[in-house]
Amino acid sequence: MLSAFVSAFRTPDLRKKILFTLLILALYRLGANTPSPGVSYEAVQTCLDMMPDDDTGVFGLLNLFSGGALLQLSVFALGVMPYITASIIMQLLSVVIPRLEQLRKEGQVGQAKITQYTRYLTLALALLQASGYIALARSGILFGAECPDPIIPDLSNTEGSAPYWLSVFTIVIVMVAGTALIMWFGEQVTEKGIGNGMSVLIFASIAAMMPGQFWQLQQSEGWFMFGTIVAIGIMIMVAVVFIEQSQRRIPVQYAKKMVGRRMYGGTSTYIPMKVNQAGIIPVIFGSSLLYIPTLAMQMQTDVESGWGQFVQRYLINQGSWVYISLFFLLIVFFTYFYVSITFRPDDIADNMKKVGGFIPGVRPGSPTASYLSRVLSRLTFPGAMYLGTIAILPNLAIVAFGNEQLFAQFPFGGTAVLIMVGVGLESVKQIESQLMQRNYEGFLR
Repeated sequence: MLSAFVSAFRTPDLRKKILFTLLILALYRLGANTPSPGVSYEAVQTCLDMMPDDDTGVFGLLNLFSGGALLQLSVFALGVMPYITASIIMQLLSVVIPRLEQLRKEGQVGQAKITQYTRYLTLALALLQASGYIALARSGILFGAECPDPIIPDLSNTEGSAPYWLSVFTIVIVMVAGTALIMWFGEQVTEKGIGNGMSVLIFASIAAMMPGQFWQLQQSEGWFMFGTIVAIGIMIMVAVVFIEQSQRRIPVQYAKKMVGRRMYGGTSTYIPMKVNQAGIIPVIFGSSLLYIPTLAMQMQTDVESGWGQFVQRYLINQGSWVYISLFFLLIVFFTYFYVSITFRPDDIADNMKKVGGFIPGVRPGSPTASYLSRVLSRLTFPGAMYLGTIAILPNLAIVAFGNEQLFAQFPFGGTAVLIMVGVGLESVKQIESQLMQRNYEGFLR
């Protein structure tokens, strides 16, 4: 494996791609730690010090995806989430809007048009999210505590200072511009670097947070608990690698045909159907939807009502069995839902029929689509169970150890480990494929 790393850096074009990716990651981390103009850095640090240690809601998840930039209100505070949300929305809209469905089938030209729409939607979502985060930061909801000092100081009474609304407007525009720059970073990494650009940026954000989480865990729990959790984390990662690599290969045979005096076709291949066909999207959907009642309760004043007491007892307490069960069921539901709209057995069957392909023992056309749907439903169930189990592992740690602070410091949370393992495997496979083209041994040999 070490020789593969040496071979990768000895290859000029591969070395350029790796160094270019590292340069983009360095610039991304620099922007994530650069404060936005107009934000009081001292007030932000005070609010962060006042945050409860067990604050692990949706803002904690978004802060993880931004590499800690969100709660710092930095230039890259929004991270890659506006782009991811826009991409998911475009995928959902392509099911109900015929024009988008037609563009999706037009190949590279249509995909370029969808990408352009995704960019516009990303900037619109970034504008909404930046305005919302600034409002939440000013009220203290973003930090889970009432900030003693104003996040955005009002200097309008000072001679030569800009009006307060202009300061807020500047911060919002800077954050939106930061999102546009992040989007450009991701596209450049995809085109000139290694791996999928946005996935690599998320990987870097999560990896940047992990050393601090490890240090806090060791300081609060001691070396024995630290070693135990690291050992558990390694076993979790091994299991995730095994499931992420698992797939059902559907054999496909292509009929022979004569073109002139030559025989074409007759080859055989397979359709790889992964066990985890949905990726981490169901986990993101489930955690975001489950936090909506908590956010609504934080914004209302009457917390002593029956609904407020229910939310505090069962939804804010992430160690309650109600929360764990709802989270698990939402992940299972969104897994089936997302797989149903992204994997189209009818389209695959039609494309196979057009090029003369067929599954041995299955007739082309609708019988092939029915067969693929049946196989997909059988694969989706273990995939949904796997995603739900990995996602609720930190919650089960609360039940087992009775320590909610331990959950906040757990560095092998479901979403984090799924992203890191998935992106790591994808990047290693891409490097390995380029090494194999040059007759080098790969990483996994």
